[in-house]
Amino acid sequence: MTGSHRVGSTGQGGGVFSLPDLVRGLRDGELTPSAHVEDVLGRLSGDSTNSVIALDAAGARRRAAELTEMSRRGEPAGPLHGVAVGIKDLIDVVGLPTRCGSRILADAPPATADAPIVARLRAAGAVIVGKLHTHEFAYGPLGDAAATGPARNPHDLTRITGGSSSGSAATLAAGHLPLTIGTDTGASVRTPAALCGVVGLKPRRAALPGDGVFPLAESFDTVGLLAPDVASAGLAWDALTGAVGVRDDVRGLRIGVVADDYWRPHDPVLAAAVTAAADALDRAGAEVVAVRTPGVEELAATYPTICGAEAYATHREWFESRREEYQPATRGRLDAQAGTLAHAYVAAQRARRRLGDDLLAHLAARVDLVLTATTRLRATPIGAEEVELPGRGTAAVRESMLALTSPFNLADRPAVSVPVAMPADGLPAGVQIAAVGPDVSPVLSAAAMVEGAV
Repeated sequence: MTGSHRVGSTGQGGGVFSLPDLVRGLRDGELTPSAHVEDVLGRLSGDSTNSVIALDAAGARRRAAELTEMSRRGEPAGPLHGVAVGIKDLIDVVGLPTRCGSRILADAPPATADAPIVARLRAAGAVIVGKLHTHEFAYGPLGDAAATGPARNPHDLTRITGGSSSGSAATLAAGHLPLTIGTDTGASVRTPAALCGVVGLKPRRAALPGDGVFPLAESFDTVGLLAPDVASAGLAWDALTGAVGVRDDVRGLRIGVVADDYWRPHDPVLAAAVTAAADALDRAGAEVVAVRTPGVEELAATYPTICGAEAYATHREWFESRREEYQPATRGRLDAQAGTLAHAYVAAQRARRRLGDDLLAHLAARVDLVLTATTRLRATPIGAEEVELPGRGTAAVRESMLALTSPFNLADRPAVSVPVAMPADGLPAGVQIAAVGPDVSPVLSAAAMVEGAV
């Protein structure tokens, strides 16, 4: 792999892929699909982040050889011709089992069909190389609870990746892959992206097809993209949807910097990152204003009831007969949901719709996008449930990785986590940009301005 197709360095994989450069190299013949896929398979085989669940080396090499021959004939298969892609092990890939990070599915047979998102990737010319680590059944934002053990952050192997799309973020940050697919129910694309220093895009539900994905909470489950940078995420979004993901500038966009205490991160590095991102957007010509989010705490409080009840409904039969096979963290969360009453679930759904509609109406009158930190903390040590805040007591890790992202699942609005310049301690920091309307394009455009300037 020539250096022109990689940018930066994480110390794990010799630099991070740039998808536009890679696509250009594959198109222009500087690199063949076979050479690219062989490079990726070698990197994944040597992964030190515990992110690789299963490789389809034979199938990937076979498809790469076909695409290499098509390249020779000048017949590209699609906009992702020859690009190696990894898939979260919650999503069906034909010929590979979907184990969801759990001993419950240790004997799962190979999938007999691709999930539609995987089929769409193949139709665009991508090469599926294998399955990547997930927090067990996607029920957690940390990435540290799975039958295969915790995923490890490539910037510091003693720290969490975030979850639940843990392997999807870690393999990107380690420089192993140019594009991965994850899912996001309350945090699960954006939080690992923030903690690992990559881009995580959550569109609206069903913007990318969700069939063939093991459910966590059907009210919120969303297929999303993880990529090394905004240009890569935009290219992938365009390739998979036919939309235009990134426009040239942000002039005319109204961007709200949230002022409520709810959005305040615990880590001062993250607060500084939000300020720096707001300054970058202002310099780029956006109208940056302070904005409040009335009712957000009440809205966020509906999430655990809805998500928990739906998760318990999926797992009830297994949980009653095989509860000891679940990871302790998952078992504890399911235990807590066993007594949820139907009226509590219905009340939470009604409150979500009312509060979400009210919040969006309030914001729409004032701004087009909102800017927040993605998480309240950066990557914490594996196994830590709480961390000390100097002079301010302690903070719960799980809540800190979920609180700032889940409102945009509850309101079903596109949101992206974008990394800012690496802090001196080497732990990535991410900011979140979310849309008040349904369109992904302004979210990615604003993210590009932040990425390029902060």
